[in-house]
Amino acid sequence: MATLGELERSIMEILWASADSLSAYDLQERLSDRKLAATTILTVLSRLENKGFVARSRDARPHRYTAAATREDHMAELMHEVLGGATDRMAVLERFVGQVSPAEAETLRRLLS
Repeated sequence: MATLGELERSIMEILWASADSLSAYDLQERLSDRKLAATTILTVLSRLENKGFVARSRDARPHRYTAAATREDHMAELMHEVLGGATDRMAVLERFVGQVSPAEAETLRRLLS
């Protein structure tokens, strides 16, 4: 799975939090504290589209972007990637489960039953 750079993560966080599709200009406004050019945002969006993280709607100008999958889907894929790269999956799972809260452990029990 492709990894996300710092600016890519910032853009994805905004897209994941938005109920609507956003243009590069919408994203530029929401990232105004960073003073990014619209062309920079468009370049990052293009890279995210190539990586499969965003979908672009070409129905109107400016193009609008949405997250291709949910944040939860992305995080689950990252977890599977980590487990897939582990030489001892059991050890990784044991360490993970050993660090969850009691409420999270109960959720895991419920999901596994």
